[in-house]
Amino acid sequence: MARQRKKKGRPVSGWLVLDKPRGMGSTEAVSKIKWLFKAEKAGHAGTLDPLASGILPIALGEATKTVPYVVDGEKVYRFTVAWGAETATDDTEGAVVKESGDRPSRQDVEAILPGYTGTIMQKPPAYSAIKIDGERAYDLAREGEAVDIPAREVRIDSLVVVNHEDGRTTFEVECGKGTYVRSLARDMGRELGCYGHVVDLRRTVVDPFDEEDAVTLEELEKSAAEAEADIGDGDDEEAAMQLRLQARFAALDPCLLDTGEAMHGYPSIAVSGDQAKRIRLGNPVILRGRDAPLPTEDACAFERGRLVAIGEIAAGEFRPRRVFKI
Repeated sequence: MARQRKKKGRPVSGWLVLDKPRGMGSTEAVSKIKWLFKAEKAGHAGTLDPLASGILPIALGEATKTVPYVVDGEKVYRFTVAWGAETATDDTEGAVVKESGDRPSRQDVEAILPGYTGTIMQKPPAYSAIKIDGERAYDLAREGEAVDIPAREVRIDSLVVVNHEDGRTTFEVECGKGTYVRSLARDMGRELGCYGHVVDLRRTVVDPFDEEDAVTLEELEKSAAEAEADIGDGDDEEAAMQLRLQARFAALDPCLLDTGEAMHGYPSIAVSGDQAKRIRLGNPVILRGRDAPLPTEDACAFERGRLVAIGEIAAGEFRPRRVFKI
């Protein structure tokens, strides 16, 4: 019988809403948070380009089971487009490939916005993380290969001008998953006949999380360093290290949001302790009373405010699909 590998890290769970700094990739950010919290498992809900700053929700432990629900949530971005040039990457990192001396007025820009709201077809940038035959599109593009990504359907609920001056326009967009802001800049620039590329990009919302929930990496590192500094070296180096880690976790863990926060807005039921035990064993529970929720594919069961499971409500029962540890 094969020996089971010992898990590395501690079984900490919850959501850390990181205000990701510009210049850092999403994978790097997740690795940094996982290291700070010494977590067994970590993942993020929606890639944010290194060029971009803002909300990057990072799930630890059991919270990783709720990642798909956050990925499906509404996103809000604020971004600035510089008119007059299109780049290979549709942002400031790529070489200029097309130029124009024309600059649109605010009225010109606002006139085309209705064509970019609702359900639209959008062609992702060549420099994107989309896989083509198992390879990332940006890797192929950097190697000089021609990258042709088919247009795909995306949903844009709102696109408005926030500011317009000096050949630049700042927008705010509310959109669904899979929307590329860089593609919006490219396509609007082409329609206006002046070209354009993104020079600043910030994500302010990944529903249900927003900037009020966010903490910066600098704040986390400062809290960890101050907590560890209060612990002396002592004669036992191993014991001192463990005390420093405990002090770090005591300082950082309050920054985590409960796993159940990710399911805000989904139908929910409150269950008793006995019902929670049944659900954690994978068994359904009968829902009684006139306040029982209507049938739905995605609902949550909570015991005293703690997420027990995600499942469906059908035929008067809650049927668990994803169960969460205490």
